[in-house]
Amino acid sequence: MKLVRILRKATECRKSASISPTRLFSSRQIHSLPPESASFGIAFDIDGVILRGNIPIGGSSRALKRLYDDSGNLRIPYVFLTNGGGVPESKRAAELTKLLGVNILASQVIQGHSPFKQLVQRFENELIIAVGKGEPATVMSEYGFKNVLSVDEYASYFENIDPLAQYKNWTKQLTGNRNSSSREMDTIDDPCSQRVKAVFIVSDSVDWSRDIQVLCDILSTGGLPGREIASQPPLYLANDDLSYQGLFPTERLGMGAFRIALESIFNRIHPNVLKYTSYGKPNPTAFRNAENVLMQVVPSHSSHPENRGQHTFKTLYMIGDNPSVDINGARQAGLHWFSILTRTGVFKGEKNHANHPADLVVDNVEQAVAYILRKEGISS
Repeated sequence: MKLVRILRKATECRKSASISPTRLFSSRQIHSLPPESASFGIAFDIDGVILRGNIPIGGSSRALKRLYDDSGNLRIPYVFLTNGGGVPESKRAAELTKLLGVNILASQVIQGHSPFKQLVQRFENELIIAVGKGEPATVMSEYGFKNVLSVDEYASYFENIDPLAQYKNWTKQLTGNRNSSSREMDTIDDPCSQRVKAVFIVSDSVDWSRDIQVLCDILSTGGLPGREIASQPPLYLANDDLSYQGLFPTERLGMGAFRIALESIFNRIHPNVLKYTSYGKPNPTAFRNAENVLMQVVPSHSSHPENRGQHTFKTLYMIGDNPSVDINGARQAGLHWFSILTRTGVFKGEKNHANHPADLVVDNVEQAVAYILRKEGISS
């Protein structure tokens, strides 16, 4: 009977519509744990939760400072789990540190393309192409890939591969400072005759028309543009987000939209359908990776000696703004993940999301952190 009462109480909590006056919506309650036995971690999305563009939102700076002690040492383990990227994790951590006023380590930043480093052993010495905004080739080189070219660099070797280049008014600088591995490769073999063994979409494409054209050339010819139809090389995407929240009032098309366009065109010109592998949220592996990283954060930052070296969490909190990505992913990751949806990004509804309901809905990340610390019995 006691179990029945507990289950009935949990069901009643899920039916709760709001918690005034802070406009919080909760579909699940968790039991508070005394500080001495608390074992939890937090994963923050960035775009639409912590930042909009490069502007902190939702009291994010104040919220993060609550996770540190008076000396500036981290007392609550947390990571950033974002589908965004385009720069090395160390550079992103430095940018976040400057914008938010807290010390953030590179190990606390998990970007959509971070799992690409797991493929180094397979493609370490092969020619690979990196696509996207920012510094995609630098990202891959830092992961350990030795023969990597950005799509900008690669396209520059092929005359007339982009038939619209003459109509584009913006300038493309081909990173005259190519990494040493690229320079060595140039002296060994001409990229035009060297087979591309894999393509990595590291971040959002800047030039859709050029990139779709070049990728179709690569993927339909077995990695040798201008040649006969052949088997497709592997294609990897850092995420499959259809949209994201930027500075514009409504969402912008993301990497998932680019993938749809590429796939539609490729499937019309190639006898076989496009094959690809997507990483990032809502893939459960992204959340398992975040959990592993949080385990590494605990030993060096936990304020409770008994938690050091502990390799399990009673609760992991995901704070995000995109129901289909952040919330959907957290719900798939396991019952120990507690999802919190903010109204500062993609989601702007008054009530919970119908298809991917979160465990809690709040106005902003500051409210989310306040809720977590209160439920875990952690004083400010």
